[in-house]
This record gives sequence, structure tokens and C-alpha cells, in this order.
Amino acid sequence: MKKVIVIGDALVSSETLERAVHQLNVNEPIEVKRFEWYSNLEKEQFQEKIFQIEAGGSEAVKISEGIIGELETANYLLVHIAPVSKKMIETAQKLEFIGTCRGGTEHIHLEACNRKEIPVIHVIRNAEPVADFTLGLMLAETRNIARSHYYIKQGQWVKGFANDPYKKALSQHTVGLLGLGYIGKLVLKRLNGLGVNVIAYDPYVDIEKLDNLNVKLVELNELFRQSDILSIHARLTNGTANLVNKHLLRLMKPGSYIINTARAGLIDRKDLLEVLKEGAIAGAALDVSWTEPLEDNDDFLSLDNVTLTSHIAGDTVDAIPRSPYLLIDVLNDYLKNNTSDMLVNMK
Repeated sequence: MKKVIVIGDALVSSETLERAVHQLNVNEPIEVKRFEWYSNLEKEQFQEKIFQIEAGGSEAVKISEGIIGELETANYLLVHIAPVSKKMIETAQKLEFIGTCRGGTEHIHLEACNRKEIPVIHVIRNAEPVADFTLGLMLAETRNIARSHYYIKQGQWVKGFANDPYKKALSQHTVGLLGLGYIGKLVLKRLNGLGVNVIAYDPYVDIEKLDNLNVKLVELNELFRQSDILSIHARLTNGTANLVNKHLLRLMKPGSYIINTARAGLIDRKDLLEVLKEGAIAGAALDVSWTEPLEDNDDFLSLDNVTLTSHIAGDTVDAIPRSPYLLIDVLNDYLKNNTSDMLVNMK
């Protein structure tokens, strides 16, 4: 018998988590114990709890009532954003893994998990929407879709744009992917289907594990030199902050574009603004910005070679409800192979 604890909340119910758990590929009966964490709150009130977690981590808010007594004999623990505290980890004696159906793991005391050698596995629940949106931004910026719409709404029938010398079909571009993690691979898969030549830089990726996807790995400088469209899919860390700086941007072709659906902090704001103002690159499409929302006098608002969206790449009605089932797919892969690309720790 495998004992599984699920903790539901205001966004992902314990009922949904329990239904998903029964799709785990285990050769033993499953016993599910359900707990709640602020499941009775309205979305706006619950958002305050999320902010507390994101700012203060797993110890910032109280844990689910009654869970400590059940954790001692639990085999698996599945949560959305409910905290998994140091005390919870120290109590668990038989825990084989923790699964969370979101990308961030600030709600889990990873240090305690590492000490007890408990794997933590997550899933980027909005990966498919972000991959779709990335492709949409590539088309919107290179073919002036949003720009033309804007002018028509202003009563203007504009036929010429700043990037006219560089306009061509998507399949005629070389797309460079900065990062080949979960989302990067989904973007790659879509580009492969459209017959686009793709290159990528990711120092951590194993080319043998790309499931026959068609991509050429290159060094970072070459990625920027060769790409007609450079799409960013890296994590923001101390080591990657302002990674895309003046040096790399100045390597790009005059007809090239930057697409960012990851984190604004990966790009040096001042350096990107400089090359766009100069027309040193053809344009950029940004779903993320350094200050959200943008201030009324933000310099990017005055540029005619930028497409801006309001951090909505991952925003679809099905992303959160589907997340427990996406997590189960990842966990089944882990159970089969004893490893996973979505393993947060103990790599």
C-alpha cells in the first residue's frame, strides 16, 4: 500500500489532486489522505498567501492543520503551492518524493529535502501556453501584426514598417533558443513542425536526450551572431541576470529580433533600449518587463520596433486545472526511469 498525501488550495482542489493521483503507475494499492490549505479563500485573498510564500518561503505561513501526524508514514506528498516546511520534512520517515504542480519551489524547504535525500519534482504548468505565445510573438513582431492592428484602430492604413527590408517567411529565418529546458524544447518542437532552422545554446542539455528533435547546439556568441530571431528560455538566477548585454546584442545582425517570454532580468534593459533606438537590430517582442505595469513614460513605449504584452504568455483557463495531470505524467516518468528533467534537487 502506498500512502499519498495531497494538499489542495483555493486554486487546485484536493479532489482534483486525488483524481490525478489514481493515474500514478504503481503496482500497489493507493491510499489517499486529503488536506486543505486556505481552500475557502477567494482568489484575491488567496493571492495574498501566495505573495507571503514567494517573499518568505516555506516557513512564512502556517502549514495545513493535522498534516504532521499523517506525514510520518506517507510515501508520496503532492501539493500545489501549500507550504512544505522544515518540520514537515523532518517528520516524514518514508517519503519517497514530493511533487508540486507549479514551476516555482519557494514553498518547499529544499534544504531539508536535500538533507533527507527526498527528491522534489515540479512541472511548469503553463509551458504549453508559453510555447504557443512565443511562436505568436515571433510572427507578431516580424510581420507587424499587432502594429498594423494598432494603426488601423487609430484610423491609419499603414503599409510600410521599420523592418520592411528584413521581412520574410518564418521558415526562412534561423531561430536561436537561449535555453533548452522544458519550455525551450516545446518551442523547438513547434519550430521543427514548421520547418524552421533552429540553433540553441544550453550548457546543461544532453543532445542525446532531445528525442530526435532537430537542433544544432552552438556557443553563446555564435547563437547571437547566427540567429535571425533570438528567443529566450533561460531561468533568472544570480548567474544569468543581465546575461543578454551590450556585448551579445552587438553581435546580432541588423535584421534580427529578440523575443522574451522568460524573465526581464535576463536582459540588460539599458543595453536593449540602446540597440533598439539605434536600429542596430530590427525589433523585439517582450511579454515581460523590468517594471510591471509599465510606467506612463517608459522609453519602450515610444519605440516603433517593439511589440509589448502584459505578462500574459502563460495565462490560459486550462493551465492550472490541468497542472495535477501534467505532474502525474512527470511523476510516472520519474517512477519508470528513476530520474526526470523536472527533478529540482539531487541531480
